[in-house]
Amino acid sequence: MTTPLWLILILSFLGIVNTAHLAKHSISKTDVECIGFPKAWCHKVQYSKFSKTLGIPNPHLGLIMYVAIFVLALLFVFGLAPYAYTMIPVALLIIIGFLFSLYFTIIQAFILHAFCTWCIISAVEFTLLAAAILVYGI
Repeated sequence: MTTPLWLILILSFLGIVNTAHLAKHSISKTDVECIGFPKAWCHKVQYSKFSKTLGIPNPHLGLIMYVAIFVLALLFVFGLAPYAYTMIPVALLIIIGFLFSLYFTIIQAFILHAFCTWCIISAVEFTLLAAAILVYGI
């Protein structure tokens, strides 16, 4: 297995853990911990009008994307599905995830003037995923 596949599997798994944590708080309507930032900032991001896309909470969409990336990459690694049906969709999902993360980070910085630790972690994960496919190819 090439380096990018290991990176894709590890980073997408970490993304699953991160977004599952956010989704749990979204479902239970409880505030997420805000490590490194004022607690009010995470609350502001978590309950802003930007916290949903097409009526779906962003953590749920992120979780779906990370799970899809992880499962598709695993299918390819174990030879259960061909490259065209796995890694091309993985690359597209990573690019989409990176662009959404960039958009939401800009929203946090310039509109909300508040950051969510877990959202920033997800943005870093998608940035590293995008860098992996750009540097190593997919």
